[in-house]
Amino acid sequence: MTGLTQHLAARIATTGPVSIAEYMAECLLHPTLGYYATRDPLGAEGDFTTAPEISQMFGELVGLALAQAWIDQGRPAPFTLAELGPGRGTLMADLLRATRRVPGFHDAARLVLVEASPVLRARQAQALEAYAPEWIGTVDGLPDAPLFLVANEFFDALPIRQFVRDGAGWRERQVGVRDGALCFGLSAATPRPELAHRLEDTRDGDLVETCAPAAAVAATLGARIAGHGGAALVVDYGDWRSLGDTFQAVRGHEKTDPLADPGAADLTAHVDFEALAGAAGDAAHTRLAPQGLFLERLGIEHRAEALAKGLSGPALDSHAAAFRRLTLPEEMGSLFKAIGFHPRGTAPPPGLEA
Repeated sequence: MTGLTQHLAARIATTGPVSIAEYMAECLLHPTLGYYATRDPLGAEGDFTTAPEISQMFGELVGLALAQAWIDQGRPAPFTLAELGPGRGTLMADLLRATRRVPGFHDAARLVLVEASPVLRARQAQALEAYAPEWIGTVDGLPDAPLFLVANEFFDALPIRQFVRDGAGWRERQVGVRDGALCFGLSAATPRPELAHRLEDTRDGDLVETCAPAAAVAATLGARIAGHGGAALVVDYGDWRSLGDTFQAVRGHEKTDPLADPGAADLTAHVDFEALAGAAGDAAHTRLAPQGLFLERLGIEHRAEALAKGLSGPALDSHAAAFRRLTLPEEMGSLFKAIGFHPRGTAPPPGLEA
């Protein structure tokens, strides 16, 4: 057994099976053995690649969308420019480069990064050294000020719980130990008031996922935006309402058994955007848009053409492949979705108009 497997087995032997949420939290965030505490997971040498690492176009267009939302709300100064889970700092670096000629935007911005991983904080510090970023561990530390924020592939890594319908009750999916190995199991069926509304659209045996940490983050963002102004752009894979098992592990850019080697693979689940929108409280939310449509509305075709003029050979082929990967339905264009949050009575962020 690996160190984290032994740790989990000992915990289960003492206190009983753990929820999927508890398992994810241990695997991803254990201070010495967890996935994010021990590595940079991004890029060809890591386990997965995000949209900002595929092409600079993604961060540039998101940046200009946030800058336009800032202009539409009267150019508040000062304001907080923030990112949740900034990875290597690539998206924010592209965002800041694209917005440097927006009058007053950089002067008014206070750059705040919400990041728990010390390994990734070090990479972000290198990428964003010229912009003097500040780091906080959770969204609760965001300043009480207008907030313009981006969260790309952040919510999918937050710990989920899974429930299987059994009559009018629900059995929680858990992780236990059998014959010395980690395994999945189900709790006894109990009523779940928070899932009462799902009795209308599910049948026995259907599985739904909930994510209390995601709802808490969305509630904090919604309160900040409703109270102080601003906008949030959230891009992730998922759909409007959870249904089915989406819990997965990725290692070396391939899916793997999530119980096979705890702490050595990235663990994620699809985002329930309906739950995020409901948790945002007094802030308005936009309609959900596929990533491809969102980027098309922001002008990715024109930006791609402009960048292509200076390229040839393999560099041009790579650029065209990146454009396709970000936008085509069979690539990231449909699986990934975008939603925006903004104060009621204000225009929605660009790219997410009704």
